[in-house]
Amino acid sequence: MSLAPLIVGVTIEVTRGARARRLFALGVTAGVVYFSGTLYWIAGVMAQHGGIPMAVATALMLGLAAHLSLFVGLFAWLIGRSVRRYGASGIWWAPALWVATEWLRAWLGWQCPWVLLGSSQASVLPVVQLASVTGVYGLSALLALVSTAAAAVTLGGHRRHVRGAIAVGALVLLVVAGGTWRVRAAALETTGAPIRVGLLQGNVPQDEKSNPAMADAILDQYEALSRQVIGSGAQLVLWPEASVPFYFDLDDRATPVRRLAAEARVPFIVGTDAFEGGSNGAPNRFYNTAVLVGTDGRSLASYRKVRLVPFGEYVPFKKLLFFVGPLIESVTDFTPGTEFKVFEVEGTRLSVAICYEAVYGRIAQSFVSGGSELLTTITNDAWFGRSSAAYQHFDQAALRAVEQGRYLVRAANTGISGAVDPYGRVLAKSALFETASLTVDVRLLSGRTIYHTIGDVVAWLAVAMTAGLLWTTRRQRTA
Repeated sequence: MSLAPLIVGVTIEVTRGARARRLFALGVTAGVVYFSGTLYWIAGVMAQHGGIPMAVATALMLGLAAHLSLFVGLFAWLIGRSVRRYGASGIWWAPALWVATEWLRAWLGWQCPWVLLGSSQASVLPVVQLASVTGVYGLSALLALVSTAAAAVTLGGHRRHVRGAIAVGALVLLVVAGGTWRVRAAALETTGAPIRVGLLQGNVPQDEKSNPAMADAILDQYEALSRQVIGSGAQLVLWPEASVPFYFDLDDRATPVRRLAAEARVPFIVGTDAFEGGSNGAPNRFYNTAVLVGTDGRSLASYRKVRLVPFGEYVPFKKLLFFVGPLIESVTDFTPGTEFKVFEVEGTRLSVAICYEAVYGRIAQSFVSGGSELLTTITNDAWFGRSSAAYQHFDQAALRAVEQGRYLVRAANTGISGAVDPYGRVLAKSALFETASLTVDVRLLSGRTIYHTIGDVVAWLAVAMTAGLLWTTRRQRTA
């Protein structure tokens, strides 16, 4: 998404005397276009797996897009305020205002940081290195700054704006040069202990995953894939999210898996649901879980997913959404976990982000703060079909590797499975909807990036600058 057209449009409207609500509506309209284009696949997911008519599913998707677009509307309103106060030069506040509203989107409402502007740079290696210093919000700020420079030149070409645009161009060149040097130096490739990880992609159709009649076939397939990667020297085997159609820690059908781990002396991470029976009238609880199976075949630890997916693992505002009954009935209400637990096995400390959690930079930061030397992600993206969602999900997970200076390995039921190094380079990658087993060599790293140390300082500065703008314009209006 380029912000230049929106910035230009808001500035022109201000010069015409447009009111605040007009500017807000302009931003919301731009936001609906953007989020409808990136989140269109949600309608298909709800229609196919939620059992609701496509028309209703599309309306719900547009409702979500409209909700997220409120933050773009807020951005446009703030730009208008700045231009009224500072004239055309007020558009240079745009990077701070954009980052502040993105940060609010990730923290308020449904707390949805999906497709932040900066995440579009995940595969642009020279640029994405900036994330090791500033995180994704620094990337968003850089892109917003480029859009602002383009808007400034478009709006008038005043000498100071041209100079500003030249300075932005120089900054981009500096970022690209520094990023290129960092990737070529690749210092993290020679530090840390090596470990070979086996990634399994069972490619089980979504409608078969929970079918009891398919349980034995699914387990046999994953056992066969596990033997393949173990035969290739895997020292850790990673199964996808919810890969076994039963409660792994409560079912004897897990015995062959435990036996294989013990025979091969290789630890497994298995995605499964977990169940706790309620007591004293309390309801039953279900958890989306990753279980660590040790080299003796016993379950050593489990991680319960903390950040759940709305409409996938719980339905917000159930009473208000009575008209989508089939969707509500098809969703199991999971209970969120409470701790970002780091696994330790055979001297290795690693973390497991489950599905949607890989989108949150602060979750990866919590894992690394807890001592994780390797980021792993398990997911089931079968819901997405062949849409762009699976690619968006992979790219956003890859960004976590750069931010935290860690290798990241990912096992997905239907893809995309793969591995990314601390510079964002893809070491291995599967195709969608194929049965696959990948063996990748990564390293266990313990250093900390600048971003890990300072956190989202860029976002906090943006919020502070936005608050300052609001205060300044308030004083002007009351003077």
